[in-house]
Amino acid sequence: MFKRNKIVLSVIIALVLIAIAVPKIMLFISGNKVSCNKITKDFFILSPLDLDGLAIQLKKEGIIDNLNAFISVGEYKNLKPNKIALGKYCIEPGTTYRTLLNGFKINANGNGNNEKEVEVTFNNCITINDLAEKVSSCLFLDSAKLISYLNDKKTLKKYDFTPQQIPALFIPNTYHFFYDTDEKQFVERMAKEFKIFWTNERKEKIKQIGLNSPSEVVTIASIVYSEQSIVSEEWPIIAGLYLNRIKQGIRLQSDPTFKFCWGDILKGVQRLLNIHREINCEYNTYKIKGLPPGPICLPPTTVVDAVLNKADVNFIYMCAKPDYSHRHNFAVSGTEHMKNARIFQNWLANELKKKNKR
Repeated sequence: MFKRNKIVLSVIIALVLIAIAVPKIMLFISGNKVSCNKITKDFFILSPLDLDGLAIQLKKEGIIDNLNAFISVGEYKNLKPNKIALGKYCIEPGTTYRTLLNGFKINANGNGNNEKEVEVTFNNCITINDLAEKVSSCLFLDSAKLISYLNDKKTLKKYDFTPQQIPALFIPNTYHFFYDTDEKQFVERMAKEFKIFWTNERKEKIKQIGLNSPSEVVTIASIVYSEQSIVSEEWPIIAGLYLNRIKQGIRLQSDPTFKFCWGDILKGVQRLLNIHREINCEYNTYKIKGLPPGPICLPPTTVVDAVLNKADVNFIYMCAKPDYSHRHNFAVSGTEHMKNARIFQNWLANELKKKNKR
């Protein structure tokens, strides 16, 4: 009888152990199942998902083939919706379900453990609208929301810019962001980059060249770059020229500033006319004295540094050279400038005649 009871007890213990072990073994097997994608695949979570929704999306995109196995491992890991991070993920072939689920889990920084950053590059932007369009093409960020946030009075007050000056906050470069970065996070990051760029050394140079703030420097740089985007050696010279005008109380009379007033209407127009200069606009430096209220483009940092390290010149005037070098003739006197201008206009007229004969 005792022997029989011992056997029964052993069987019961064995069954209990099996009951405990089998689910764990199955869980282990499920966790080690691998993704079925044959190549590295980008996977995006763009809105909050529960575990079932995540599994369905992964299967739909050909990354997993066993919903139940994936969900069972996720449930064991207690992967609730608030623990699944939005963003971009790169799924390597043969990734285990366990690794997949760990990668989607939100960490202390608010990102997925395996969430990937994306490159965001913005340059050659004229307006904040251009910037917003480029940024939104890289991030899951609505351009209209970014523009609205930048124009918000609270945002402008927080970063101490006027609506016209706010382009100066953005330092053109290539940055890395998580794909689900929103407009507030993006601007916060740009503000940090702004502070990094504007070192004490650069701030000291602002005073030395007779300006008052980084936004004024960027405004001058935007005019310099709009006048000359090809021959970088001329940047310090043009900067010195415009700073001379400001110091002497002479209007800047920069063609790109009144062209900016026309928006896209003059886009691609090479020959600007007097009628174009007559537009009443706060950026038209033929009409206003001193600097326009803000930048007319987002200039490269190399141009900003060229302004801070402007050339020690006496020039007041500049005119394009009568050739295709993209360079300028600079002058101190109005008489010399008018001579340069006549030479250029005659050359341009002859070039147009040659073109029309072809």
